[in-house]
Amino acid sequence: MKTLILPSIAEMNLTSICAALGDPIRMKIVQCLADSGEKNCSGFEVEHISKSTLSHHIKILRESGLIQPRFQGKEHFYSLRTADLESRFPGLIHLLLREKPESFVLPE
Repeated sequence: MKTLILPSIAEMNLTSICAALGDPIRMKIVQCLADSGEKNCSGFEVEHISKSTLSHHIKILRESGLIQPRFQGKEHFYSLRTADLESRFPGLIHLLLREKPESFVLPE
């Protein structure tokens, strides 16, 4: 099993977080997690993307420190690192989540 990159709170940096959230699909994933808590890959409401593309976006969010995985058997569940983000960048996650999902322009 390969080792997953998950930065500690001290290793999180604003540039990586902003870059990860610069994509409307990733922003929609974060909004989905914020609205409903932990989800597995099949639980995300992101239309018109393949499983491999979704996995790619999840990897970027995880490596930036925005989400964390939890493994249960063969399933991977993801959740927002809300407390860690609030600790490192107070107010940032709340500011970002005020944006409404319908304003995210998805690529065609």
